[in-house]
Amino acid sequence: MDRFNKLKEIVLSAGEIIKNGYNQTIDIEKKSATELVTKYDKEVEEFLISKIAPLYSEYEIVGEESFKGGELPENAIYIDPIDGTTNFVHKFPHLAISIGIWENNNPKEAIVYNPILNEFFSAKAGEGSYLNNKKISVTNEESLQNSIIATGFPYVKHEMGKEYWWVIDSITKLLPKIRDIRRLGAAAIDLCYLAQGKVNGFYEVNLQPWDVAAGILIVEEAGGKVSGIRGLKYNLKNQILIASNGKIHKKLLENLGDFDGK
Repeated sequence: MDRFNKLKEIVLSAGEIIKNGYNQTIDIEKKSATELVTKYDKEVEEFLISKIAPLYSEYEIVGEESFKGGELPENAIYIDPIDGTTNFVHKFPHLAISIGIWENNNPKEAIVYNPILNEFFSAKAGEGSYLNNKKISVTNEESLQNSIIATGFPYVKHEMGKEYWWVIDSITKLLPKIRDIRRLGAAAIDLCYLAQGKVNGFYEVNLQPWDVAAGILIVEEAGGKVSGIRGLKYNLKNQILIASNGKIHKKLLENLGDFDGK
């Protein structure tokens, strides 16, 4: 068995921890006024690191709960133990373990697993994207007006800073030009649903590397496009991520506006 398949087994095992906690009474901590963390976030990350580190020993691990900040390594494994912790706490089933493996600052392998809905997304560079071992692809929709766009809101929204106003202004500008907006509360899931064809585009501000490192590859391998706000290649330091089926990308960018803030 190659190590990517071993990684899949590790992630499936970590999903059992989330399943066991999902229907329990959950004690929560607050990272900020709106950002939550639970013992299950920490337990899943510790489990994943203990199993993945020896398997991918040439990579540095960047986990949401353990990363101390600083420069991002060129060869890294980005771990989000529960993307969608708020959903997890409120028993809303859109959440996922997200594992993105990057080599020379480019995505190489990816897994996004929602153990509650039994959705296992995976991708390897050059080999396509899969949901539960069946190949998936983005839509062929060319009309922005016929498109459903997913988004999310930044944790710093309570501060009503420039990120907040960019979100408000973008929705005001974009909403009349599209079919509708969806906000599920887990960027990794949003990107996978784009890859699967459930939505046609996605955008969000203030995402962290572990939120998107896996989803980026899954979108691209499904035929989609990922960029920054000005349409240039996305890197994990960008503040805004825009993703689409590729066919509506330019129109989506035009209707979001630049990130100047207020």
